Amino acid sequence: MTGSDTPPPERQPGPGPDREPDHELRELRRRVSELESARHEPKHRLRALGSTLLIILASLLALLAVVAVWANSIVRDTDRYVATVAPLASNPDIQQAVTTRVTDAVIKQIDVDGLVKQLSDAAAAQGVPPRVASLVEDLDGPITSGLKELISGTVMRVVSSSAFETAWTDANRRAHSAVDKALTGSSDSAVQLKDNQVVIDVGPIVAQVKERLVDSGLTVASKIPDVHTDFVVVEGKDVGKIKSYMRILEIIGNWLPVIAVLVAAAGVFVAAHRRRALIGAAIGFFLAMVLLGVTLSVFRAVYLDHLPAGTNEDAAGAIYDALVRFLRSSVRAVGALALVTAIGAFMVGPSRPAVFTRHFFTKGIGAGRDVAVGAGLRLGPVGRFVHRFKMWIGVAILVVAAIVLFTWSYPTTAVVIWTAVIVLAAFGIREFLDAGDAGGTGDAGDAGDAGDAREKTV
Repeated sequence: MTGSDTPPPERQPGPGPDREPDHELRELRRRVSELESARHEPKHRLRALGSTLLIILASLLALLAVVAVWANSIVRDTDRYVATVAPLASNPDIQQAVTTRVTDAVIKQIDVDGLVKQLSDAAAAQGVPPRVASLVEDLDGPITSGLKELISGTVMRVVSSSAFETAWTDANRRAHSAVDKALTGSSDSAVQLKDNQVVIDVGPIVAQVKERLVDSGLTVASKIPDVHTDFVVVEGKDVGKIKSYMRILEIIGNWLPVIAVLVAAAGVFVAAHRRRALIGAAIGFFLAMVLLGVTLSVFRAVYLDHLPAGTNEDAAGAIYDALVRFLRSSVRAVGALALVTAIGAFMVGPSRPAVFTRHFFTKGIGAGRDVAVGAGLRLGPVGRFVHRFKMWIGVAILVVAAIVLFTWSYPTTAVVIWTAVIVLAAFGIREFLDAGDAGGTGDAGDAGDAGDAREKTV
């Protein structure tokens, strides 16, 4: 056999040149993948830009929506308005401010000079020496001070009584129909807008004080005429502008939350990576609520710094806090819902912490189910049904939770947290009932027999 007839040596697989085809194939696939990504990159960038803009817009709309719902509730919901202003009746700063206002109004209606003249004439009629009678005429200052102290104490007893709280609440309930007009600048009832001030007539309190003063022996108080004096609820040079903005928000308050959610949903739908976009939208809503909370605190400081001279700053702060109490509650609730949504979207993703958490709870629930089945639990058709429609059951749980939150009149942070807890519990029950195609019909004896059979087979 000649050298030319010698067959070529058989090529053995191994490292080095023998692996070059596989390496070239992997490199070719990598380059094809890069080319595909590069071809779709402009489209993905455009979608990402559109999604980002929509999410930012939705976040800003969410901020306005919370304010709009609050303004709408103050104007149109009588119970909400009464719940907002009722606590002011028992606030010490408000009681002190009302006491000062009513005391000053009553003092102005008492003729101290005439009272002093009556005392002087009475002293002269009793044969008091002229020098002593002249001393009586100099008692106008002490008499005024004493009257002011007497009246102030009487007013404070009236204002700090439960009767005042009832009268305050009833008056605000009756006056609520005028709040809308007060915010738009025209009203003839107890709540009005005068010189950029939202004021309440506290004349009925003066009437109660007048009655008590007469009962205590100060008969001169019976001559006090009907007094209508105003207690300022909101004061500032920008009230005229604010009431116009609130009127606009009151009109769009029913629709703005829906619009914000729809815009956010559009931003998620447009995105190439929708789960990430959902997380971004939730974070955007949360940051919007943080911004609104900070704005409320900053505006409070600015509002108090620009009060007119002589205004009771503590009372003004108490009124501001009362008016925005439910607004702050809404901010916390929406922020909590946004955080829960972001965490939920993250936990269904492919990241290592999310996968580990899902695996941990799935294994734990599965182990508990196996123990229950071994103890005699029969899942039967229920287990097979849950296994077959597991995804749709999860969708139904989320839809029900969303309906509950959207139909709840004024959800609080506690409502959001408890809803999230119930949703997690529902998913846990779903996982527990998912026994696979077998439906968990086998009993402990069957399991044992199956185990023995496996051991014999081995």
